[in-house]
Amino acid sequence: MRSFSPLLRAIVLAGGLAAISSFGAAPDAAAPRASPRAEHAAGTPLDLGPEIAAFYRDRGFQPIWVAGSALRPEARTLLAMVAAPPELDAAVRAAGGGDPHALTRADLLLTRAFADHVKALRRPPLRDRMRYIDRGLAPAAGSVSQMLDALAAAPSLAAHLASASRRNPAHDGLVRGLAAYRLHWSRLPQLRLSGAQAGPLRRRLGLNEAGGADAALAARLREFQSVHALPASGRADPATIAALNRGAGHYERLILANIERARAIPAAPGRRYLLVDTASARLWMVEDGRLRDSMKVIVGKRAMPTPEMAGLIRYAMLNPYWNLPPDLIRERARGAVRRGPAAIAGERLQVLSDWSPQARTLNPRQVDWRAVAAGRRFVNLRQLPGPQNMMGRIKFMMPNDLGVYLHDTPLRDLFAGADRRQSSGCIRLEDAQRLARWLFRGPAPSPSGAPEQRVDLPEPVPVYITYLTALPTRDGIVFRPDSYGRDQALLAATIH
Repeated sequence: MRSFSPLLRAIVLAGGLAAISSFGAAPDAAAPRASPRAEHAAGTPLDLGPEIAAFYRDRGFQPIWVAGSALRPEARTLLAMVAAPPELDAAVRAAGGGDPHALTRADLLLTRAFADHVKALRRPPLRDRMRYIDRGLAPAAGSVSQMLDALAAAPSLAAHLASASRRNPAHDGLVRGLAAYRLHWSRLPQLRLSGAQAGPLRRRLGLNEAGGADAALAARLREFQSVHALPASGRADPATIAALNRGAGHYERLILANIERARAIPAAPGRRYLLVDTASARLWMVEDGRLRDSMKVIVGKRAMPTPEMAGLIRYAMLNPYWNLPPDLIRERARGAVRRGPAAIAGERLQVLSDWSPQARTLNPRQVDWRAVAAGRRFVNLRQLPGPQNMMGRIKFMMPNDLGVYLHDTPLRDLFAGADRRQSSGCIRLEDAQRLARWLFRGPAPSPSGAPEQRVDLPEPVPVYITYLTALPTRDGIVFRPDSYGRDQALLAATIH
């Protein structure tokens, strides 16, 4: 049975193509050309755009969302996923009766809705602070044609809908967390508190006002504090009152700003990649879209923040030297002035004439340390490999001009501290050997004893270093302190 012909005959295809008579029918060469608008049988305009029109032409005008005389179940799945305009909702309802005209219109509108949905998901962040060291690591929106070709080629329409709606674990978790936050905290009375009086405080937190300052109020306060980056004391201190008075709208905007940050990570960074969040000082190993493992990390101090960047870890360096940054070289120079040049040797530091591979080794007793401390003379200091080397036994290299990499450390006690912003910008690993096993897909490489032994990874692994002051959890969202002071500029740029 020839179906859908009245509406599809009215479709005007881009690029001077003839109108078509039906899905599965050949174009009518004798049909006149018209403007790029389609007319429903009832006269409602339908504007497809040239890419969607060309998509249907190239697939021989076969439908995507229609099977036989009914919409496929995946049409309802898509309708639930997108912010459906009334036009689409009405078209899907009308198609339930099996009318060819209604089915045709629904199919075309569903395809347009899919393309709009994926474009919105894959748009780049409004304020892109991520520095991409290697080509191909930045998210790419892709064209409508590419999106629709992938849709048509998918072995399973349902599976493709699910994968096309995913971006990355951080983004998708934040989207789910925003919904959970709205259900849990945004629905509470958003009244403004003038102090810690029990009655208004209980009402603000969704409790019966008559209970007083009891255990239920303390438990509710601890719950609010643990989510909103406050010490979970159970007491209504001034910081907690201030956070409650900011209101749920403020925290929703903060989640939305962090969703923008997460857009800097592409939907498909590769089968295996690392995600480092400097706000929570944590690293995750991601494989096939799932978080496989995680560990604590030490990140840059507030005065020396770890940058938001993406690069490829290409090799590991066993028994590494530690090349001190300029500020620490001046600090060691001041120590040599106070205690003598023996202080340099005592830390197993070599003095080099510069940072080049041809640098000469200098005698610490022949260096003007006062000039180095004052910045009038420059030398390079590097610590020899060994158990106390600040790089530990292994570092993972993603060549970049910022001098940032991931490495082992002998300072194990730092991982037990509440504040893990203690480095000069690089990332210290809680368990470098465990990460090595994951990166090398098996046993970690064994050192030969020689310094700076390079071992290439089986394949480069992307690492994305981000800064999430709202972090998705299994139950919703946990906020983190804005230690690097980056939130205000992002909020100003993204919230209108």
